[in-house]
Amino acid sequence: MKKYKNIYLIGLMGSGKTTLGKILSKKLDKHFYDSDQVIEEKLGVNVPMIFEYEGEAGFREREKDSLKQLVGKKNIVLATGGGIILSKSNRDLLSENGIVIYLKSNQKDLIKRMKNDKTRPLLKNGNIEEIIKKLCKEREPLYEEIADFEIMTKNKRIHEVINEIITVIN
Repeated sequence: MKKYKNIYLIGLMGSGKTTLGKILSKKLDKHFYDSDQVIEEKLGVNVPMIFEYEGEAGFREREKDSLKQLVGKKNIVLATGGGIILSKSNRDLLSENGIVIYLKSNQKDLIKRMKNDKTRPLLKNGNIEEIIKKLCKEREPLYEEIADFEIMTKNKRIHEVINEIITVIN
């Protein structure tokens, strides 16, 4: 059995990691963490501000440091940032320290959910549809590489996804 039975939710922005993670952690009596929120709390500024001042590379370094601490915790559900899997060391940390669940969303659904979201640094400059398609192409193989389970979210209600996760991890 994977170490500590931690559950790590991975997937693109807008795939529901934070929303599902909060509910899942309550149902399983685990502590909930969101890697982006942990970084924001530590620095006292939001992710877009970090991107603005330190660029994506600076943010990714902070993400790596925060992940090292989070995987050491026991009995948690962690909603990760969508790009956390870009680093090989992050992928290794996730796959070695818990159950990795890839919340796989349909591109059209992601575009619909993200089209009015002004808080995502990667969506600020350009056509959201093109950006989401590019991110899917780049990241899906990395999500699939480390996922213990893939959960398709298309046309499912939150409780259906939660029940599916609980079924596959038990």
